[in-house]
Amino acid sequence: MTHVVTENCIKCKYMDCVEVCPVDCFYVGENMLVIHPDECIDCGVCVPECPAEAIFPDTDTALDSHWLELNRKFAGLWPNTVAKGEPPSDADAWNGMPNKFAEHFNPEPGEG
Repeated sequence: MTHVVTENCIKCKYMDCVEVCPVDCFYVGENMLVIHPDECIDCGVCVPECPAEAIFPDTDTALDSHWLELNRKFAGLWPNTVAKGEPPSDADAWNGMPNKFAEHFNPEPGEG
């Protein structure tokens, strides 16, 4: 089992979760984070740290299965990050906005 980062992280990217991860399994894109599913130990300490409430166990029945595949794919392409960075200045405005993936997901890597 693993945890996955989902749509609400897009354009929020608060990164509080990165600081508490004991195995450094977060990878950073231009406007969101992902979790490497083969590195996550399913401890769940990142879940309550996410202000955007964008991290879920992959077993969550309400979770769209494409998020696990997206996390796996981009964890292999984006740099690992082990320190909390600054969220975008407009992160709070994007928090909770629906349907961000189709129009706002950016596949470009961020700075690790």
